[in-house]
Amino acid sequence: MPGFIDEAVEQYAKEHSEAPDALLKELTEVTYAQAQSPGMQVGPLEGAFLRMLVRLTQAKRILEVGTFTGYSALCMAEGLPTDGQLITCDMNEKVLPIAESFFKRSPYGHKIKIERGDARQTLTKLKGPFDLVFLDADKESYVDYYEKALPLLKPHGLIAADNTLWSGKVLNPKEESDQAIVRFNAHVANDTRVEKVVVTLRDTPAVGQYCLVSRLVFM
Repeated sequence: MPGFIDEAVEQYAKEHSEAPDALLKELTEVTYAQAQSPGMQVGPLEGAFLRMLVRLTQAKRILEVGTFTGYSALCMAEGLPTDGQLITCDMNEKVLPIAESFFKRSPYGHKIKIERGDARQTLTKLKGPFDLVFLDADKESYVDYYEKALPLLKPHGLIAADNTLWSGKVLNPKEESDQAIVRFNAHVANDTRVEKVVVTLRDTPAVGQYCLVSRLVFM
């Protein structure tokens, strides 16, 4: 949805936020040159937001569903302590080599482990607890990812789900992906096991509107 956030305001936000380092800038260039649907990559505002979430929550273990070319994983890994770990799940062998190559070059890449394959199966094999979970994969499976990830989340841990406003399409859902996001939002909104809040954050050309979910201690 063009104009979802005013471009001038967005540019102002970028100019007054933490800037990405040279490696992240290069990764963006490579993604747009080599990957299909490069807009799936999170941008500098989202990356800075995720890194800050890691630091604010003092996370030591992170689970990411949806690696793509690795931008978000690198941002979150930077926020982890030296002995922290980030497990990222993806099955797209067309883009994972890009992510791997940049992980190897990054001073934070040693904290990242890639789990290849269908994340719905991977999540059943992983052991928690995780301090933070980031969901940013196919929208049709969001509810499945959420339900499999929630038991792995520590009490008062945080799930950040990307694209939950879907550029405003949730107000008039037409495509299956639109409807999938609507179903996910309703599912979380009605989940009494968690505390939740939907926040807006847009970064051109990537779009990130987050649903932040905290697991209640009694679960």
